[in-house]
Formats: sequence, C-alpha cells, structure tokens
Amino acid sequence: MLQDLLVTGQKDTRSGFGDGIIEVARKNSNVVALTADLAGSLKLNQFIKEFPERFFQCGISEANMMGVAAGLTVGGKIPFTTTFANFSTGRVYDQIRQSIAYSGKNVKICASHAGLTLGEDGATHQILEDIGMMKMLPGMTVIVPCDYSQTKAATMAITDHVGPVYLRFGRPVWPIFTDKMDFKIGKAQVFEEGNDVTIFACGHLVWKAVEATRILKEKGISAELINIHTIKPLDKDAVLASIRKTRCAVTAEEHNIIGGLGDSIGQVAASNFPIPIEYVGTKDTFGESGTPTQLLQKYGLDTPDILSAVQKVIARKG
Repeated sequence: MLQDLLVTGQKDTRSGFGDGIIEVARKNSNVVALTADLAGSLKLNQFIKEFPERFFQCGISEANMMGVAAGLTVGGKIPFTTTFANFSTGRVYDQIRQSIAYSGKNVKICASHAGLTLGEDGATHQILEDIGMMKMLPGMTVIVPCDYSQTKAATMAITDHVGPVYLRFGRPVWPIFTDKMDFKIGKAQVFEEGNDVTIFACGHLVWKAVEATRILKEKGISAELINIHTIKPLDKDAVLASIRKTRCAVTAEEHNIIGGLGDSIGQVAASNFPIPIEYVGTKDTFGESGTPTQLLQKYGLDTPDILSAVQKVIARKG
C-alpha cells in the first residue's frame, strides 16, 4: 500500500545493476560480463576488480559483443552484455534476433541510459522504441525495473532464469522505494488497491504514478496502482483482475506509446475485457537535448500528465 512506499534514498538504477551483478558473480562462477567500451557507465568497475578474468572488453563493436555472448553460452557461461539501450537494441537487432533469440541463447542484454531521462545526450541516444523491439522477439523476457533496489533484484533474478532477457534501466538519480519488496519475474506488484481507475506503470514512471496516486487519494479518487516491471511475460491475470474492478485504465511509461507497455495492456483488454484506456508516454516522436526533468515535462511524462489522463479516462468510463 502507498503508506508502505517509503523513500529510503536516491540512486541511479544503473547502480542497482552494477551492485546486482557483483552479488551474483560471487555466487556463480559462470557469470561473465561484456561491455562495448562503457564499463564505467554500466557500473562494472568493481566487477572488473574482483573478476578480471571474467570480464570482456569488446570495444565499440556492439554487434561483435552480441555474437561473443551467444558463443559463451555454448560453454555454459551466463553472459551479461552491457552498453546504452540505443546500442543494445537498435544497433544490434539483427545479431540479437539471429544469434540470441532465434536459438534461445541464455544471454542477458543489460541496457542503461534508456528513454528521455538520458537527458543532454539528445535524440540520437534516447531510444524510445526498444521495449517494442525486444518484446516482439519470440522467447525474449523484457524487464523494466522502477528503482535502484528493484534493478538490483532483477539483475539477480535473471541470472537464474534460463533464456534471453532484456533488462532496461537508466541514468538519473531516482527515489528508492522498493527495498523491502520481493521481486519475481512475470509477477506484477500492486502498490495500492482502488476502485475508480487502474494505473499501470513501469520504470521511472512508477514513481511519478505513486505521486499521482497520492494526489488522487487526497481528492477522493480511488486509484489502483500496479507496477508492471515485467513487460513480457505480462502478468495477464493481474491486469484483468484489476480492470474488471475499475473498468478503466491509464498506462505510464518512458517509451513510445506505440509498442510499449500501453500496447501490451491494450491488447489484453481488447481481447478479454474492453475498457477505456489513456496512454502516458511519448507520442510517436524522437526526443531532444535537455535535463531529465525538462524532457519529462515537455513530452508529457510527468505527474500532472498522469493526473490529467486519469481525469479523462474516468470521464470516458462515466
């Protein structure tokens, strides 16, 4: 429940990955890390210090990195590839499709600096299509954790999961509020129960949804807030149970509304229990250079935008 979501600090989600991979590497000697010239940005310095023989610097050669990772699985290794989300997907889609997904290789594709909150690096680096690209690959698990603690937990969980995984996280310092929660791949988390509207969110937008839900509660609107950290496989039971109760929904994600979380929720609803849905995300556009806060506000991915979407969808339901 909302009263249990206490902020215990602030940290970037990529640090959750860096701390998570260290813990699993200490327990599992098959864990190896590969990077495309971005070891520092992906928080691998401690991994390199402790396990230099299990670290592979592939240089600015992302396609080759994916091929090497696929090959390492044949010998029983569990490779974690690391680079920015744009380079982890868009630059190497062919290699992921052919060498990893098609043959079900046990590669963990770990992608940092995703979405608008990459900030000043601008549109060429702010990929907003990657969730869609990855979830369309047969057999690919897609996970978008919401804070440092959940990213760390997800990193540890995917080590034991057999099969290809896309793990998406980010660059900015963000509130930590899930450190007392269990994480299970494919199992949605209900942060608040409600009757008037369901808010489904993932990644950085979960915290924005928490803020919005608290404001709605003060206004007498009962919102059910669900963290969909696993986009694929989607927890359809949790989605349907909620929308059958509230009969309308808002989705919130740091991604294009075409192909992302919203599309997944919309498909489940359309096939099983059609309801009004409003989508908070980028609207078929590229980003631009700016601070994370400026960009979230400009592109309509902030707390007020979730509140506005809730008002619209409730009116449509009414």
